[in-house]
Amino acid sequence: MRILQINTEKSWRGGERQTLLSMREFRRNGHQVELLARQSGPLSTQAQAENFVCHEVSRTSGVATFLARQGHRYDIVHCQTAGALTWAALMKSLYRRPLVITRRTDLPIRRREAITAFKWRCADRMVAISQAAAREPLRLGLHPQIIPSAVEPAKSADPVRLAQFRDQYLPAGRKVIATAASLTTEKDPETLLRAIAILHRQRQDFIFVHMGTSGPLAERILRLRDELGLETCYVHAGFQPEVDTLYPLFDLFVMSSRHEGLGSSVLDAFMQHVPVVSTDAGGLAESLADERGLLCPVGSPEALAQAMSQALDQPDLCRSMAERAYAYVNHVHGVTAMGQRYLALYTDLLESRA
Repeated sequence: MRILQINTEKSWRGGERQTLLSMREFRRNGHQVELLARQSGPLSTQAQAENFVCHEVSRTSGVATFLARQGHRYDIVHCQTAGALTWAALMKSLYRRPLVITRRTDLPIRRREAITAFKWRCADRMVAISQAAAREPLRLGLHPQIIPSAVEPAKSADPVRLAQFRDQYLPAGRKVIATAASLTTEKDPETLLRAIAILHRQRQDFIFVHMGTSGPLAERILRLRDELGLETCYVHAGFQPEVDTLYPLFDLFVMSSRHEGLGSSVLDAFMQHVPVVSTDAGGLAESLADERGLLCPVGSPEALAQAMSQALDQPDLCRSMAERAYAYVNHVHGVTAMGQRYLALYTDLLESRA
């Protein structure tokens, strides 16, 4: 098969990593896969470094021009982002190739439901990465196939990098609580910061490290950190390449999301045997079910603080949660399994059109 993956995001987040993991798996299985991505963006840069054929656009509307001119050359066109889907749907009558879309968020559709449903129905197959991500399509009359996101086996940590990170951010003798999330509304960093403030009033034996791309709430969160007097226990480490290799430094991983399609950073924590405290937003409730972590209501700093304190005080509980989580992530979220599910979907789609 000749497969075109489309992902026009400017930053590197879970969806971009999943796009690249899929591309590697397709190529490993002997298929020709190309990428249409944001010019000079991190996904395009990484894909080119791995010798994938990459086509770049400076803005999302460039997807329309590319597909109108070259879309017919592919057997499958797979759209990984909502913004690009608009143009892929509009141009479909010109390139006339099967269109697959993946939904990676559980965000409710509050406006323009009819337009969103129309774009989704332009796709020949729709995929959702979790039951939570599938809810809105189901409500609007679609029937997405569930293909969970994947996580790679844990990489060997670079001792030099770990030492440098420890020296820069982690005071000796303190337990380390960490998160990896952008400073955006759906990740709800304010609730997490207030939870850290509650925990800090109770105990001073920890440091909290926030990693991830900056986002629109960055100034507000750093200002709130100072207002709450958390300068000595809250560190914003920013974007960290291959962030999962830093997880061996952490005693606890926490997520405070209000909306989450699945939460690939939680899967990384599972793979690295790091216990997890999280809100029950979207796919997080699915990932942490069956005592694979501690779940809290969305928007409750008190509940997050209590769960974090419980985890820090109960190493046996953390050990059992981490063991269950590790077994789960290896069974359900393997890269090969994800790639084979997509390839089976592509094959079924092409055979149905033959």
